Amino acid sequence: MSLSQFFAVLVSGALFGFGLAVSTMVSPEVVLSFLRFQDFGLMLVMGGAVCVTVLAYQLAPRLMKRPLVGGHFAHRPSVLDRDTLVGAAIFGIGWGVCGVCPGPAIAGLGTGNWSLLVALAGIALGAYAQGWLAERPKNAP
Repeated sequence: MSLSQFFAVLVSGALFGFGLAVSTMVSPEVVLSFLRFQDFGLMLVMGGAVCVTVLAYQLAPRLMKRPLVGGHFAHRPSVLDRDTLVGAAIFGIGWGVCGVCPGPAIAGLGTGNWSLLVALAGIALGAYAQGWLAERPKNAP
């Protein structure tokens, strides 16, 4: 990773974390209020992010020959398969139970919400378990 790429990622991450903190999306209580249809602020935050992303991903390749920090524009093929649906369901259940999403949990640490370390440990444990299961041979018990 070049120095310019490093700083672009650092600044983007800081902007992301700052925005999450300002919008109070680092608080599990706010997320759970959204999931109970009591507070729609999260919808505005997510909607704004989707609009910016769609514009950037549609316009940048048309207006620029290559990204500002090097590399090239590419499309990543995606498929909607059983694993995607099962993973989305499991993620949704976990998000709904604890009100914690990985990005906001990390940003929440910056606000001093140390209880999010428990959720992040669970997230890491779940990701590790999935990796371990994915590496096992298909015919293993």
